Amino acid sequence: MYSEGAGVEQSDEKAFEWTLKAAELGDEDAQNDVGYMYEKGEGVEQSYEKAVEWFRKSAEQGCDMAQFNLGVMYSDGTGVEQSDEKAFEWYLKAAEQGDDSAQNNLGYMYEKGEGVEQSYEKAAEWYRKAADQGHPKSLRHLGRLYETGMGVPASIEKAKELYSESAENGDEEAEEALRRISSAPGKEGSSPGSP
Repeated sequence: MYSEGAGVEQSDEKAFEWTLKAAELGDEDAQNDVGYMYEKGEGVEQSYEKAVEWFRKSAEQGCDMAQFNLGVMYSDGTGVEQSDEKAFEWYLKAAEQGDDSAQNNLGYMYEKGEGVEQSYEKAAEWYRKAADQGHPKSLRHLGRLYETGMGVPASIEKAKELYSESAENGDEEAEEALRRISSAPGKEGSSPGSP
């Protein structure tokens, strides 16, 4: 209510005060929200360390958003020592609960070998899970794997389909990729096994 001024005067400080009360009572969503408020400095002095503290409390209770947020903090080294391994661990917890952004990030980590042994097949698997939920970046990343034949059978047609769906969801990089492969000589009608 206070954060949006619904029926009361808008106040980030009051919103923080009431959200903190719920968080202190153990509400996992409120704990995640307090973490976010500390991260962004909304209604409270900005503190990445306190953001991590509250994200962790929520994440340990199973909140997928907090698990994802904690993964981001470890990935970026914000409020904690940077650790791809810990980022992977928290992304995995969120991804297993269906969080599409965490699934996308796991795909990226497998693709690049960050915090985990590199595997194009596992990258494709996680990108596909997020893409099935309409995650634009995952659609584009999966399209790139089909375009290059990494971890999946090469298919320009499948790449175009995925790039197109991603572009329809506002991904400008997918629009560029679609234009590039649509205008490339010799790409039309390429067999699924060609690069």
